[in-house]
Amino acid sequence: MAEKPRKPHLFDPLALRGVEIRNRIWLPPMDTYSVYAQDGKPTPFHYQHYVSRALGGFGMVIAEATAVSPEGRISPNDVGLWNDDQIAAWKWIVDDIRNAGAVPAIQLNHSGRKGSTGAFSIGYQGQTVPEEAGGWSTVAPSAIPFGGYATPRELTVDEIHGIVDQFRSAAERAIRAGFQAIEIHAAHGYLLSEFLDPLTNERTDEYGGNLDGRMRLLIEVTDAVRSVMPDTLPLLVRVSATDWAAGGWDLDQTVETARVLRGHGVDLIDVSTGGIVPGVTIPAEPGYQVPFAQQIRRRADIRTTAVGLITKAKQADKIVHRRDADAVEIGRAALRNPYWPLRAAYKLGIATEQAPYPDQYVRGAF
Repeated sequence: MAEKPRKPHLFDPLALRGVEIRNRIWLPPMDTYSVYAQDGKPTPFHYQHYVSRALGGFGMVIAEATAVSPEGRISPNDVGLWNDDQIAAWKWIVDDIRNAGAVPAIQLNHSGRKGSTGAFSIGYQGQTVPEEAGGWSTVAPSAIPFGGYATPRELTVDEIHGIVDQFRSAAERAIRAGFQAIEIHAAHGYLLSEFLDPLTNERTDEYGGNLDGRMRLLIEVTDAVRSVMPDTLPLLVRVSATDWAAGGWDLDQTVETARVLRGHGVDLIDVSTGGIVPGVTIPAEPGYQVPFAQQIRRRADIRTTAVGLITKAKQADKIVHRRDADAVEIGRAALRNPYWPLRAAYKLGIATEQAPYPDQYVRGAF
């Protein structure tokens, strides 16, 4: 007797606090460096970029690294939420992500020593942008440069407290703009990641030393952000589970940090790797970061997402079915195809009426 086909789990809804997400296919935050006015305000490009993926069936759409201060930008052409004037520029995007059936989320970030860097949209790629071209002096837990970038200035304790306030204020603005979830960026070698990592944090005060000291800023930021969020909305944290470098950040430290974060109101860990040590060899292959998401999920007893060279529907469905992660994030494949979830539904045998088609697109179903 033939075995009955397994029901795909990729299109199961997922509830986080009071928010129901229609499926397990999410758009990760990916920098676009497209604020040409350098005022932090998203533009019609950003509207098209994010709303098209919501129309394409993604369950959650996480907006790119959004700076909590002008100095927290990665490049001068980054988006931000450091003043109230930026709220309206986000709101029309947020409203139409929701109208398309997806959950709008935003990633809040401070770039630290990797700020004031170039991009395709401004030049100076792989370099620090000089002040005359819109750049600024960078800050970090310790005065250690990233590769050939400018050496950052070590933050004072008072300045660290100020950055906590900046995250809190940006989170308040995100809620006013209508975002239904907030993600704190503590990965890829940006400021919060720099504080966590022993390779970049040589402080001897309460923000350095052992793991408790190095995670202190992340916990303070988490508490500040959670304090201004309604209890019904979920809080996510993105982490790099490993540096891929000897003596640096690793899975065990990530697991312990995730356990602590869970006790501070974090609902899900968005698991990535790398970004803090230049030039390391990363063994990138399909699904190469999934084992980290699985380990953090199991050992820290917290929900996770998996990201990194997940490109095929059956591959993504297997990750969710095995409970290696609670959701998958489709990044570069989504840049190639904004309707990746609709194609995945077809590949997995999901009926058109059960797939996340906008009514206007049903007649073009796969």
